[in-house]
Amino acid sequence: MFISQIRWSPTESFEILGFPIYIYSLMFILAFIVGYNLVKSFFAIEKVDEKYLDPLLIYLVLSVFLGARLGEVLFYQWGYYQNHLIEIFLPIQESPNSSIFGLIDGYKFTGFRGLASHGAAIGMTIGLLIFKSKYNFKSLIWIFDRLTIPTAIGAAFVRIGNFFNSEILGKYTNNNWGIIFENRGEVLPRHPAQLYESFGYISLFIILYILYQKVSIREKEGKLFGFFLIGLFSIRFIVEFVKESQGGIETFLPALSTGQWLSIPFILIGIVFLSFNRKKVS
Repeated sequence: MFISQIRWSPTESFEILGFPIYIYSLMFILAFIVGYNLVKSFFAIEKVDEKYLDPLLIYLVLSVFLGARLGEVLFYQWGYYQNHLIEIFLPIQESPNSSIFGLIDGYKFTGFRGLASHGAAIGMTIGLLIFKSKYNFKSLIWIFDRLTIPTAIGAAFVRIGNFFNSEILGKYTNNNWGIIFENRGEVLPRHPAQLYESFGYISLFIILYILYQKVSIREKEGKLFGFFLIGLFSIRFIVEFVKESQGGIETFLPALSTGQWLSIPFILIGIVFLSFNRKKVS
C-alpha cells in the first residue's frame, strides 16, 4: 500500500562517551571525506602531483566552512547574530540554565548548524584564490572543474543533514501526502524540500561524473564548471518555490526568495562559462 504521509521525528544526535555527535556535522565530514577521495582519483587519472592535494583540502575546508557560516549570518540571520556574536563561529547556542562541560554557563552545545550554500560558494572562491597565490599549480578554472563533482555530492549530504535537523522546511502540501515533522510539534504534512534538493544534487553528481569521463569535455576549461553552476543553482532556484521563507533579502525584495535572488548570479556566470569556447587545458 502506498504511504502518503511519513511521520518524521528523528534523533538529531547520539552520544559517544557522553559527548554529543550531531548527524548534520557527520554529513559535513562525510562530504569532505568523499570529496577528498574523488579529487585524489582525478589527480591519479590525470597524473597530477599529489603533493598539492592535502594543502588544497585544508584551504577548501576552512574557506567553505567560513564562507557558509558567514553567508548564513549575513544573508539570513543577522537580526539574531548581531546580538549573539559568540555563536557565529562556536558550536553553541544561548540557553538559560545550561552549561557546557560545567565551564560555560548559559549556553548549550549544538554542533555546527546554519550554513548557507551561497556563502560556501563565495568562500570557496576566495580560498582557492589564496591557494593559487601560494602554489604554482593548475589554473583556477581547472581546479573549479574538478571540484564540481565532489561539491555536488557533498551538497546532497548536507541537505540530508538538514532533513535530520528538521530545518530548511518545505511549505505545507495542503494535501494528504508529505512529511509530518513531529519533533517540531506539527500535525500537517510538508514538502520534503531538503530531499528534493538532495535528489537533484545526486542526479547532478552522476551527470558531472559521466561528463568528466569524456576527455574532450574534461580538457576544455570551464565547461564542467559552467554546467555545474547552471545545474546546481537551477535546482536550488526551483526547489525554493516549495520552501518556507528563511528571511533575508526577500524581506525587502519579495518578488523572489532570498535563495532565488542569490542563485541568479551563479546561473548567469555558468551560462557565460558554457558560452565561450575556452582553449584546452595544457
